[in-house]
Amino acid sequence: MFRLAYSIYTLLMGIGLLLVGGGLLGTALGVRASMDGVSQSTIGLIMAAYFAGFIVGTYGAPGIVRRVGHVRAFAAFAAVASTTGILHAMFPDPVAWMFLRLITGAAFVGIYMVIESWLGEQSTSNTRGQVFALYMTITLLALAGGQFLLLAGDVSTFVPFGLVTILISLALVPVALTRLREPTPLETPTLGLRHLVSISPLGVAGAFFSGLAYAAFWGMGPVFASGIGLDKMGVATFMAATILGGALLQIPIGHLSDQLDRRSVIAGVGVTGSVLALALFAATFFGQGAIVLASFLYGGVMFTVYGLSVAHMNDHLHEGGVLEATQALLLVHGGGAVAGPLVAGLIMERFGSQALLFFFAVILALLAAYAFRRMHVSPHIPLEDQGDYMPMVRTTQAAAELDPRSDESELEYTAEMDDEEEPFQADHPEEEGEPEGSRA
Repeated sequence: MFRLAYSIYTLLMGIGLLLVGGGLLGTALGVRASMDGVSQSTIGLIMAAYFAGFIVGTYGAPGIVRRVGHVRAFAAFAAVASTTGILHAMFPDPVAWMFLRLITGAAFVGIYMVIESWLGEQSTSNTRGQVFALYMTITLLALAGGQFLLLAGDVSTFVPFGLVTILISLALVPVALTRLREPTPLETPTLGLRHLVSISPLGVAGAFFSGLAYAAFWGMGPVFASGIGLDKMGVATFMAATILGGALLQIPIGHLSDQLDRRSVIAGVGVTGSVLALALFAATFFGQGAIVLASFLYGGVMFTVYGLSVAHMNDHLHEGGVLEATQALLLVHGGGAVAGPLVAGLIMERFGSQALLFFFAVILALLAAYAFRRMHVSPHIPLEDQGDYMPMVRTTQAAAELDPRSDESELEYTAEMDDEEEPFQADHPEEEGEPEGSRA
């Protein structure tokens, strides 16, 4: 593992620095907007713009990379992201912030694509799982670590935003100096939502609901923490504890899903997450220690929903469809991510900051209810036919190629195949699909 990490340390260092800065930027912006008296519904719009930019970049970035190459594209995307960091402090206006978040989201997804496709190029069928695990671990640890840089200076000044710009600029250095071979050009993803729904309705629903909860946490979590009276250290600790919970509890929950009907685990995660969101509400009356513990446990459950949804979808696919279906689920997740901060912001403005926790509870309860419904209308897949769970967070379609559940033959097949009317093939269509007219 050490030798593998050393061989790609420039890429890992670059993405680590970038994500420390990115983690700081989102939290600092939420706290700053709250301090400036920006309404919570407007903050929701600002935060949703980032995820809208993410979707725009998903379609636009591959063409830029194909035209100029990975190193130049990375430099361009990082320069844009670095610039927007300091511009948030120079133009403290909600409309300007909304525009800047849109640009930042598009730039960040371009950066992720370059790094993830590069990591995929450096891995083989034997090492892809280790590279994937390293990348996800660094992603979560860097995002968690970035929260505590909120303490570096007053968020009403240039300091935290200048620090974001410095970190993103420094991320350029190891990548620009890398001697690793550039990967093959990126492809623009296709969605094929109708096929996804016919293969695994629960997988699609889980990806969407996880996007709602995930983006609402990132966008409105700092606003919630600030709104209940936590200081900067409290806000950073709340955010970091939730992220670290997601990092540490994904593996045991995922392992459990490999041993049981995965739908029952998704249902259990939904029920448990809903209860923990309400427990987090109760914890707000008992002090910061209770809040940190409850947020850690909630994050451990919430961050598994997307990975479980991908694993459940993959259980219903032939090998040739795993990569494309995973890429499409990312876009479904992205659609939920755009809606999450918008809806959460409106609810928080109407009912107060703590309403965010009830929003989480309702989302996860709805997911649990739908999972229970699926268990009653279709038989489960035999355990021997289920694939393996992989810990993962929302990234880009390039990272799907790192997923060890996509083998080399599939990657070659996907690179060569033309657009077809039926891109996804289900192993068990009769088990997951519903009879005509029966789907709610």
